[in-house]
Amino acid sequence: MISSTEMIRIRRQMQRRIRDVVAERRRARQFEATVADLTDDPTDARPDPSLTPTA
Repeated sequence: MISSTEMIRIRRQMQRRIRDVVAERRRARQFEATVADLTDDPTDARPDPSLTPTA
């Protein structure tokens, strides 16, 4: 059986891992946004509605 101290240690370790993954994903999104801004990546841009043809 796991003692309460061991359970607390495991819980804190899991929380650290989750926090690290969230931070890593946030950094990756920011990096992708920065690269898209620098390269003017058209895949991220939405077309101007005034320029789309209407039926």
